[in-house]
Amino acid sequence: MKDIIFKGCGTAMCTPFTDNGEINYDEFGKFIEFQIENNVDSLIVCGTTGESATMSDEEKKSVIKFVVDKVNKRIPVIAGTGSNNTYSTINMTQYAESVRVDGVLIVTPYYNKTTQNGLIKHYERIAQSTNLPIILYNVPSRTGVNIEPETCLQLSKIKNIVAIKEASGNISQVAKIATLCGDNLQIYSGNDDQILPVLSLGGIGVISVLSNIKPKFTHNLVEEYFEGDIHSAIENQLKCIELINVLFCEVNPIPIKEALNMIGFKFGEPRLPLVRLAKQNEDKLKGILERRFYLKVLLNYIDF
Repeated sequence: MKDIIFKGCGTAMCTPFTDNGEINYDEFGKFIEFQIENNVDSLIVCGTTGESATMSDEEKKSVIKFVVDKVNKRIPVIAGTGSNNTYSTINMTQYAESVRVDGVLIVTPYYNKTTQNGLIKHYERIAQSTNLPIILYNVPSRTGVNIEPETCLQLSKIKNIVAIKEASGNISQVAKIATLCGDNLQIYSGNDDQILPVLSLGGIGVISVLSNIKPKFTHNLVEEYFEGDIHSAIENQLKCIELINVLFCEVNPIPIKEALNMIGFKFGEPRLPLVRLAKQNEDKLKGILERRFYLKVLLNYIDF
């Protein structure tokens, strides 16, 4: 069995911006403390939810180092270093290693896509360039390419490819990956509405959007499952479906960023080409937070 970077709930962190669109490090520091105080098991920086696609390389490096330094080994920090350019991915991964992240999350090449053999060559080359543990990131709805289970099997034979964030939404595919790869490739749910289904197939946690605003709740949901309180875990998975659905009513991270602003953080607006949440969806999100998740309590940064 390969080493596990983390087990439980990892937050796919949003990146806060100031009114003029620069990274708001003061707010980022407060947010990191909020996450750690509310028991998340890992922090994932510069991923999709963090708007890495509109960050410069220098911004990514600065953010990765900031988070590593602020966390100071209290919990694992995982950096999103993937791109559609193998050699750019290698360069960013080697930088992340130099500032002592605990692992990297590497998305499949987007736009140029590639064949399954190309995916194998891409990840092989990256794995050869670093000693860091690597989490594959499969999100075909955004990249246009799927890591097939048989490809996962080949990649799982590489020593430092240790896990996959599975966000295909295809539970049958997750089951096949688990069957083929066993303990050689740990599985994290990449979808908050499928945490329990993935755990039931042997998954070890979730890389979560929901936990940006509900870290303790999401951590507890996973912990309940592992402690054998399946009934409570099911109740909580179903309890949060309405909120999860509205958090994805527009492309991520538009709704979650608005939710963070609503609960009292200062995350600003997404960077273009993303825009603020549409008014009708903003009203819907606020209504759900007020009705089901006690917005006034959340405004004091208290999770439940």
